[in-house]
Amino acid sequence: MRRSKTDSLLNALVANERGDIFELDGYAAVGMSGTTLTPLTLQQTRIMPHGSELMFLPNRIPILFNRSTGRTEPVPVHPSDLKMRLYPVAAFNSPGYVITRLCAHTREPDIADLPLFSYGAVGWGAGTFRSAVIWIDREPRQDLRFMKHKDVVAGIKWVQKIMPENRLRQHLETCALTYGCPAGKNFFLGRYEAPLPTSRICNARCLGCLSLQKDSDIPTSQNRISFTPSAEDIAEVALFHIDRVSAAVVSFGQGCEGDPLFAADAIGPAIGLIRSRSSRGTINMNTNASRPDILESLIDAGLDSIRVSLNSVSEETYQAYFRPVGYCFSHVLESIALALKRGIHVAINYLNMPGVTDMPQEFDALKRFLNQYPIHQIQWRNLNFDPIGYYEVLHSTPTPEKPIGIDTIIGMLRREYSSLQHGYFNPPKEKWHTQCNISCNESGIQEPESRSQNKGPIKEV
Repeated sequence: MRRSKTDSLLNALVANERGDIFELDGYAAVGMSGTTLTPLTLQQTRIMPHGSELMFLPNRIPILFNRSTGRTEPVPVHPSDLKMRLYPVAAFNSPGYVITRLCAHTREPDIADLPLFSYGAVGWGAGTFRSAVIWIDREPRQDLRFMKHKDVVAGIKWVQKIMPENRLRQHLETCALTYGCPAGKNFFLGRYEAPLPTSRICNARCLGCLSLQKDSDIPTSQNRISFTPSAEDIAEVALFHIDRVSAAVVSFGQGCEGDPLFAADAIGPAIGLIRSRSSRGTINMNTNASRPDILESLIDAGLDSIRVSLNSVSEETYQAYFRPVGYCFSHVLESIALALKRGIHVAINYLNMPGVTDMPQEFDALKRFLNQYPIHQIQWRNLNFDPIGYYEVLHSTPTPEKPIGIDTIIGMLRREYSSLQHGYFNPPKEKWHTQCNISCNESGIQEPESRSQNKGPIKEV
């Protein structure tokens, strides 16, 4: 028997003040994309990825679909117990998954923004938590199942003996153990991509900066590096990783630093030292690309690839989030053009927010950008910022146009730009010309895991 549309709706999840979550009888879960509210179905969601976390949102009101009336409405209190306040429940999904809809909620004016997470829509269906996501990158680079704490600690002790005086190695220990940084863990585990944080300075004041927030009540998730490593220390860490990892990547520009273009005096000589010893490995830089002259000097030194962070290719939207100091969006475009001309690999770190990224005008701007700047890859990253706060910053107002849908625009880009790669992680040069990162929704691939998930207490963000 074919399942009816009503039967395929996910049950709504809500939380009480203690953080206990439960299904709310008579209501279905709702996803939000700007002002568009849509009940979640089994077909639009997948089993919540391993390593994802559930969060309840304080001082917010859940928006749910009332099954009896067929209407979407805010539900501030339990219908059967008017003394019980209800709170929205969101999913912070694991790396490699792109949010297609946000947790539907509303808030009063002048409420402080949420901490720096992404807040995906989630519901309960077919006996498990289900997230509104698509699987964009199947590489298990940051899968927590392959990053066991005891193995990380063992790796740290081993590397301490090999490079006991290296300050960058010491910093990466803090990243791995204190902040739980997956890139830091991977270095000590000898996997994939190693981070090379270097810069204490940045010329952007990103709303969602993970390491520095000025004049803001938003807490940072990690402290910014407090020193600039020497070229010798950088090269020692990079070469150690390159020598023991097949198809290794080493990357400047991490969450615990400013923009690496401001540490070029150390990075340039470090790249020279690395390349004097080995032609193996991919030397990458994650950057805001605001200084094309400095970037060119690093390409001259041997930089292989860049990933440029963008929340939008529309200048006004870019300015509102990055809040650049001493540079313009035109400098970013100049750097991208330069990198393409010089023949290095170029990706954009596309900070995705449903209701912004998938609006028709934004999608049209992205296609114009791709036509003018034929980059090699889009890395789809969920923007870690309060959704309603983000809409307010961008001065988003209701329009007759509806969002196209994140999953839809990715599918359209695949068809219209067949050589463009889509993923989440920085690829090694061995995979630059391979369309290796594919969407689970389009490929039919299922995630290789089975597990039970028990409802229980969740944390307040």
